[in-house]
Amino acid sequence: MNEQAPLTIFVSRIVSFFEKKQKRKAWFSTKDEEVCWEQWLLDITLLYPRTESQRLQARKDMESALQLTIMKIIDIVNNNKDHIPPITTSDYNPFPYKISVPARGDNWGGRFF
Repeated sequence: MNEQAPLTIFVSRIVSFFEKKQKRKAWFSTKDEEVCWEQWLLDITLLYPRTESQRLQARKDMESALQLTIMKIIDIVNNNKDHIPPITTSDYNPFPYKISVPARGDNWGGRFF
């Protein structure tokens, strides 16, 4: 039996973490300043299997890839803590974050500050 390949879509998301700085005073207003201290680029592959056997294989492959990726993230995070700003607030989320979608044709040069 000739099976068609699963539909595959590649997407990227950028997760940026911010530190809230002291209010910046202007002539007629004050503003909280947010400084980006870390940015992660997440490349995501979406599979749409066409058959049950493809679905089972895709699930098995996805579970394995997710386990490896989570372990890699934990290793990176545990070994690189020097740049994390101190927590200076009792807010439930001391480091606001933003998830964004890179523009089409965005390249590595546009991802650095």
